[in-house]
Amino acid sequence: MIEGLFRLLFGGGRNTVKETVEVFRENAEASALRDFGLRGDALDQFGREFAAPAQGLFDRIMDGVNRLPRPALALGTLGLFIAAMVDPIWFAARMQGIALVPEPLWWLLGVIVSFYFGARHQMKGQAFQRSIAQTMLNAATVTSNISALQALSQEPAALADKDEGGQGAQTNAALAEWRAQK
Repeated sequence: MIEGLFRLLFGGGRNTVKETVEVFRENAEASALRDFGLRGDALDQFGREFAAPAQGLFDRIMDGVNRLPRPALALGTLGLFIAAMVDPIWFAARMQGIALVPEPLWWLLGVIVSFYFGARHQMKGQAFQRSIAQTMLNAATVTSNISALQALSQEPAALADKDEGGQGAQTNAALAEWRAQK
């Protein structure tokens, strides 16, 4: 009779109670596995989308050349100040030559410099976004490491509670005295 009752509840090797409950409540473990797969697929897609391509020799050389204008402008301006202090007559003669440059040419120079720095800023901003995406790929690993470290930091407290309850080794006299003073 008991065997018949168990066969009715659990079926022939199946867990009828479990199957009935899953009609009303989602299986948490299966849901977690689906979510894990979904997140993994999304991270893989982002990783492929934002993957930094390997740079060749030409790209590295051009990147180096692109780094020259800002330091050249800054150092050149400092050089002008030094030249003005060292040889004011020589400096004044050069500045008279610059005064003869027509205004449209100054506008053209301003446009070129503005577009150069604007494009450089845009390129660096996009590279920064790629590096953020690369960092986000490591978020799951960092989160699991933090959880593991927190679990390790709570183990000594759990062991101390066990000792206090008389289930572990001898109680720590200094710890008991410290707790009594609180």
